[in-house]
Amino acid sequence: MIQPADVQDLLGRWWFVYDEALVEEWPALFTHDVHFLCRTDTGATDYEEFVRADVQGREAMLAWQTQHRLGSPHPLRHGAANVHLTSSTEGEATFRSYIWVTHIVGGFPAQLSTAIVQGAVRVEEGALRICRLEVVLDTRDSIALADRQAG
Repeated sequence: MIQPADVQDLLGRWWFVYDEALVEEWPALFTHDVHFLCRTDTGATDYEEFVRADVQGREAMLAWQTQHRLGSPHPLRHGAANVHLTSSTEGEATFRSYIWVTHIVGGFPAQLSTAIVQGAVRVEEGALRICRLEVVLDTRDSIALADRQAG
């Protein structure tokens, strides 16, 4: 059975090597048929083209991630939080989590974005790898939940 700590470790490793652009380590973290999706929750920002992705396969995903990372700030920090499994079998598990994304502005940390991350991991060639990763960036203004549900 895939354990929550193993998924947390894999996601933590991914966000770290992504932020540090350790591109040579990226392929080992994904299955050959990985599906990567990214978008904002509103679809109405001036940076939609930069963040929107729906790519299938490790090579296509890595190509998109490389171009996206080259256009992103450095230092950049993705912090995964509240990672938890929603299902788990011997060879595959699904998960949900949040991420906080920060960068440095004027010498101080600044929040760049938050997001909900959902995905799946699978054992492939004896290693736990990400087989689906969906990132939905928060762009809506926060309001009272009752108001959000009524609207």
